[in-house]
This record gives sequence, C-alpha cells and structure tokens, in this order.
Amino acid sequence: MDSLVLLVIGMGLVTYIPRMLPLVYLKNIALPPRVNRFLEFVPYAVLTSLIFPGILFSVETIQAAIVGGALSVILALMRFNLIIIIIGGILGVFITENFLIEYIF
Repeated sequence: MDSLVLLVIGMGLVTYIPRMLPLVYLKNIALPPRVNRFLEFVPYAVLTSLIFPGILFSVETIQAAIVGGALSVILALMRFNLIIIIIGGILGVFITENFLIEYIF
C-alpha cells in the first residue's frame, strides 16, 4: 500500500513540475504580439482536433454525423446554452439516422 501512495505522489510531481516551471520562470517575459495572437488560437485548434474525429466516427453513418455536427455548430453560433447544443446535435443524428437517411442520402 505504501508503494502505491509513493507511486501516486511521484506521478503527481512528474506532471506538476513541467507545468509549474514555465509559469514561475516565464511570468515576467513579454512576448511579441504575433506570438500572443498565435497562442490565443491554440485552445481552439486543440479542441477541434480532439472533437472532430469523435463527431465523425461516433455514429453509424457519416451523413448523420455531419448533420448532427452541423446542427451543433449552428446552435453554437446562435449562442445557445451548451446543453441545448448537445441535445440538438444528438437529436439531429437521431432524426437523420432513423427517419431521413434513406430520403436525403
């Protein structure tokens, strides 16, 4: 049991130290505006690369996935609540797979 506790503490240190060191040593460094602008887009790019394959390959047909993803994007652009966006995407996939797939594709 003691080795398990030491293992968890060691893993915590291994993940904490690389995150803490740049914050401590680089907090007073002013970055050029182009670098700041680039870094503003990193979270969006990472989230897109994580979410997009999940959208395409989580359902039986690509067409239903595209309809559900497009509906979610439209609802997000209209600034709906996150729960409404998720439910809208799910309903879009459900309706497309069960009722519309043979008619539109």
